[in-house]
Amino acid sequence: MAKSCKGLAVELVKCLSESDCVKVEKKSFRECAKEKSPCIPSECVGLRETYFNCKRGQLDMRARIRGNKGY
Repeated sequence: MAKSCKGLAVELVKCLSESDCVKVEKKSFRECAKEKSPCIPSECVGLRETYFNCKRGQLDMRARIRGNKGY
């Protein structure tokens, strides 16, 4: 997995900016990313899950590295 999830974040923002959640309902990207609304396309939902899993993977790796310093 890549060290950075920035590309996924950019794709997610782009996808959400074209959704009815942002365009019609005038909600922020953050609000739309958190909710499970039928106005959010399945493509955006998939990107959201992939992005969150990427971020979670980064946190897990950091915890493992810090935890193994005691040898």
